[in-house]
Amino acid sequence: MSERLVLRAPPPARADGRFAPSPTGPLHLGNLRTALLAWLLARAAGGRFLVRIEDLDVGRVRAEHCDGQLADLAALGIDWDERPERQSGRFELYATALSELERQGLLYECWCTRAEIRDAASAPHGDAPEGAYPGTCLRLTAAERRARHAAGRPAALRARADGAVVRFNDRVHGPSGGTVDDFVVRRNDGAFAYNLATALDDAAQGIGEVVRGDDLLGSTPRQLWLLQRLGLAAPAYAHVPLMLGPDGARLAKRHGAVILAERMALGETAEEVRSELAASVDLARPGELPSVATLIERVRALAHLGAPA
Repeated sequence: MSERLVLRAPPPARADGRFAPSPTGPLHLGNLRTALLAWLLARAAGGRFLVRIEDLDVGRVRAEHCDGQLADLAALGIDWDERPERQSGRFELYATALSELERQGLLYECWCTRAEIRDAASAPHGDAPEGAYPGTCLRLTAAERRARHAAGRPAALRARADGAVVRFNDRVHGPSGGTVDDFVVRRNDGAFAYNLATALDDAAQGIGEVVRGDDLLGSTPRQLWLLQRLGLAAPAYAHVPLMLGPDGARLAKRHGAVILAERMALGETAEEVRSELAASVDLARPGELPSVATLIERVRALAHLGAPA
């Protein structure tokens, strides 16, 4: 299915972009389209483009998936300016941030199971967003906390946001935002959580604009809240549409050949696949094979950008 990419906000002052895949499986065409758009928007504005490997989920990460993902990006003509960073090598950064949040009194332990969170979150809680954590463990007494420690049940760490409301102007969706619930920043197995790691990495790498799928739009207020509390510069955001199958549903394995290797096994070239991805957001005509330079110029025109200095 094709839909036009519409940019509702002006480009950010900093143009550097990134793509941050998790090496837990092959990239499907929707992932690749998001990577392509992130790369085009950064290059159209004369910015750097970085690739970051989000490999915190050690139980599912595989080296072959990482190699395959980078190879797929390169096959589509997507390049990057520095050696890809791995989140698994940045634990000191995340631990330092948690220490600062602890110093500010913004962390507390949480022993809730997923079932308990689901049941508690299904009840109404005023203005809290649907599914928000209701602060169960924040209200525990000192004796209740001691009992949980004595039982040996591991605790996650949650950020205490106190229902803060965060607003931002998304480049695709326009005015956006929401209420920040008390979200997990370190899981009960000791792993650092996505919202903490990705926000810190974007700030540390000087990312000017985060381009990612609009299924992550709702997580952005949490990340902005973290950056504000830690005194770090926040990027701009552009949450682009997810790629849909012929039935209008989110692209999935049931739609057939949905990874680059499968398309190439059917006889398509990487250039043809890239053109299909561009055509799905009206950056190319069906059957046209524009070069990457042409696609960059089209995005530059779409974004009302002049030639980069």
